[in-house]
Amino acid sequence: MPGELIPQRVCLLRLSALGDCANVVPVVHTLQAARPDIEITWVINRAEATLVADLPGVECVVYDKAGGRAALIDLARRLRGRRFDVLLNMHASWRANVIACLVRANRRIGFDRRRARDGQRLFVSQAIAPVASRHVVDGFLAFAAAIGASEPVMDWRVPISAADRDTAATLLDSAAARGPLLMISPCSSHGMRNWQATRYAGLADHAATHHGMRVVLVGGPSAGEQAMGQAIIAAADCRITNLIGQTSLKQLLAVFEQGDVLVTPDSGPAHMANATDIVTISLHAATDPRRSGAYRSRAWCIDYFAEAAAAYRKRTPDDLKWGTRIEDDTGVMALIPLAAVTRRLDTVMAERGA
Repeated sequence: MPGELIPQRVCLLRLSALGDCANVVPVVHTLQAARPDIEITWVINRAEATLVADLPGVECVVYDKAGGRAALIDLARRLRGRRFDVLLNMHASWRANVIACLVRANRRIGFDRRRARDGQRLFVSQAIAPVASRHVVDGFLAFAAAIGASEPVMDWRVPISAADRDTAATLLDSAAARGPLLMISPCSSHGMRNWQATRYAGLADHAATHHGMRVVLVGGPSAGEQAMGQAIIAAADCRITNLIGQTSLKQLLAVFEQGDVLVTPDSGPAHMANATDIVTISLHAATDPRRSGAYRSRAWCIDYFAEAAAAYRKRTPDDLKWGTRIEDDTGVMALIPLAAVTRRLDTVMAERGA
């Protein structure tokens, strides 16, 4: 039986970022489907834990990256005396290498040569098999396959409470107009991946005028995100509901559940949205959508990475090292014209019969 081949006590190490942690959720579901009695412990950063800590059958050991040496000592204390059958080190960084040393495991599996960096190969005893696909999700699923769970479960869902769904419904009811719902999550944690506020505004006006869509801005509470939201509203003619900074991660997922289309750069929300049926149009010039496009909506990605590679690296995407980011200046994302995104929205809405 497949379950007899899969280790029971598994430690996942993936600290951050939000989108990457969202993309590890299918690995959890894959392992649990292959061995229902599996015991999964996930070492994860505090902020990202708020998204996944209540996954059934998963124990999150939370580490605070902002906590410095004290946080590392506390993590070592909580892992002391524990031993796992296998460590799946799904985070290639020097910080993760240090943390991996605190995890006692019979097997220690890391990335293949293309994906490994920062000396990770010195801290593991085995690598995942090389993966033809460039996408991070397929790389993560290779860890499950490495321990016998070779039938992927493409499920990004995490528990959402009734209270969070009620909050989302209340926030969305604040928009007086009715109609299909366009959500714009305009910011990435990497500012050079953000599209221009005037172009988001132009998209909002197009959606409202041509498709009768309600437009809602979503995002986190940072000053940069708040400023971007205000700039979009100031440049747009249509009515926009601004929910930036007003939702938790679970409430944001509940908002996505009610949406029709999400437009966003390469960001955490782009990958969180895989847990819902919303169509995600992710905007890529600074990053390669073959690696980090919204997985379930890859056909809808706006891809100007080749143009950026030619303009800023004088190379083609296939000539660049896996994982290369072209975050040189704001001109990178300016390569994406408004018309490319409005046309994609028109196609999505036509296919939805709207």
